[in-house]
Amino acid sequence: MNLRGNEALRERLASEYVLGTLRGGARRRFERLMQDDAALRRTTREWSERLGAMAEFAPPVAPDRRVWRAIEARLHWQAAPRWQFWRHGSLALWRTLGLASSALAALLLATVLLDRPDTARMSDIASLLDAQQRPALVVTADRTRGLMTVKVVADVPLTAQQVLQLWAVPRAGKPRSLGVLGAKRELTLPLPANAIGADVAVLAVSLEPKGGSANPDGPSGPILYKGGWVRLM
Repeated sequence: MNLRGNEALRERLASEYVLGTLRGGARRRFERLMQDDAALRRTTREWSERLGAMAEFAPPVAPDRRVWRAIEARLHWQAAPRWQFWRHGSLALWRTLGLASSALAALLLATVLLDRPDTARMSDIASLLDAQQRPALVVTADRTRGLMTVKVVADVPLTAQQVLQLWAVPRAGKPRSLGVLGAKRELTLPLPANAIGADVAVLAVSLEPKGGSANPDGPSGPILYKGGWVRLM
């Protein structure tokens, strides 16, 4: 696909990419084109800003209960136990993850991370959102080197006695701690195999006392941010 000099086509594909209507092989080809085309990345970023502003005025719509039952059945969530920490937000806290987190993660990849020289090492990405669906943290994984980078992209007010703790939440079983996040805006952590396995439903960040959760079964504080992995390669 040659987009050079065809501004109308570039604009159309960029808008469809941001909207999420560009799918499958076409979406992957567009992402490869953006890697070597700074102007195309800029066009995509501009479309994300336009459409993002429009989304602020869109009223929330509660999907029909039948939709959630179908999603739960496909993800095999019905048999998953509800651990104690789920009481901080209930199962409904996680239900908005699907399309929102995946699309936002891909969008962040296109508009922010593609300008970094180490992008080629990333195998997976997760955008963790707050309750208003705003991005707060971006987590990238490098399966080859066994490393995970966590970058805070929002203002997160913490006292000297508070920390954030990152968790991998499986579809069944106890949440797995991936590390306590310090005061740094970006840090690199080891990438354990159970952080990114096929059974991981979401990543979550909880607010904990200094030193992290003392609860062996998972977070002791409220869940502030959550998001799902998107495989890049």
